[in-house]
Amino acid sequence: MSHLKKGDKKLLNAWAFYDWANSVYPLVITSAIFPIFYEALFLKTGHYITVLGFSVKNSALISFVTALAFLKVAFLSPLLSGIADYVGNKKFFMKFFCYMGALSCMALYWFDLGNIYSSLLFYFLGLIGFWGSLVFYNSYLPDIAFEEQQDAISAKGYSLGYIGSVILLLVNLAMVMKPELFNITDDAEEPSAMKAMRYSFVMVGVWWILFSQYTYFYLPKGCRDSQQKVTKSIVFNGFKELKKVWFLLEDNVRLKKYLSSFFVYSMAVQTVMLVATYFGSQEISWESKEQSTVGLIICILLIQIIAVIGAFTTSKASAKFGNIPVLLFINSIWVVLCIAAYFIKLPIHFYIMAALVGLVMGGIQSLSRSTYSKFLPETEDTASFFSFYDVAEKIGIVIGMLVYGIIDQITGSPRFAIVFLAVFFILGVVLLRKVPKK
Repeated sequence: MSHLKKGDKKLLNAWAFYDWANSVYPLVITSAIFPIFYEALFLKTGHYITVLGFSVKNSALISFVTALAFLKVAFLSPLLSGIADYVGNKKFFMKFFCYMGALSCMALYWFDLGNIYSSLLFYFLGLIGFWGSLVFYNSYLPDIAFEEQQDAISAKGYSLGYIGSVILLLVNLAMVMKPELFNITDDAEEPSAMKAMRYSFVMVGVWWILFSQYTYFYLPKGCRDSQQKVTKSIVFNGFKELKKVWFLLEDNVRLKKYLSSFFVYSMAVQTVMLVATYFGSQEISWESKEQSTVGLIICILLIQIIAVIGAFTTSKASAKFGNIPVLLFINSIWVVLCIAAYFIKLPIHFYIMAALVGLVMGGIQSLSRSTYSKFLPETEDTASFFSFYDVAEKIGIVIGMLVYGIIDQITGSPRFAIVFLAVFFILGVVLLRKVPKK
């Protein structure tokens, strides 16, 4: 609909507002309410379920499904961005994934162990919808903002997403803790708190679709002049771009060494983010179910809030000490945290751990991306380099989640799996030390 010019305030704000719309998914579904709901389903049956004829631990099962979804996204994103750039209709693809993700969230309302296959399919499609829409959302940035505007508007999107998702999470928390205020009552089938969680999945989908409309109203369709037919060469263009970046890395020793260290430590960072709630609900000695629910959600909010402070502090530190020394320091803290996780049992330990994780989580993510962009060669084609970065990150998640799931399944305890992640951080430190100064 929009014919606003690049750099227009209205256009920039509409773009950033998509963060407000979609950030409820990673907070409510990935981190907070869904993991607690999923754990609660297993209260009567123990932590195991039979899937495809195998007895699988519940947290290992969700790790495998998550790994599969990220594998699919890693394969799809270069394919899709190649097509979207040529057909010139990014908005169509962004909407498609947004609606698929949001409707899948709503379908989690029917998540049940009795129909575990269709339930997991909706979880899987929700993940793909979220990450798929982000591929196109991020690729709009250079189209709508001039270079000097990009940092600020990107940070604005991040803050909007943070505020919006926390508002919805607090409403959902109130629903779960005080269902009677919302007229949600117990019945023979299910306690009211579980019902409230099911309603919150529907609210995520509605919120995501509703607020994204403002973004779609102003965002341009995509590249103006493109009316090309999609041919085989165009479909595989994204992969050709990745291959080109791979060969360019041969000559750029500094970028290549940095990327290999990022690939290794990022596996562990993302895995910790995705499994923290499952770990907390299984391994911490909460006094009651209620204490566990509130405690876990408080920890997630704590991580969110402190991550913002972490990102800010890290950028200040990197200006003073340089990016690589600060990354070395943060990775070393991660090693200590992973080993300490083996010993934590009490809620108070978990709160302290959450605060420390928040501090290094925000820092390592924001600094990793800006270090990468600083190390890029002089090139017009930053999109291909960032596509390469994204695919590396997704494949890292696949490996991290598989390693975590397999150790959790074999040992029956996520404690060993978290300690094993320390190995990735140690390797990250070793590789970071090899990044040349110049």
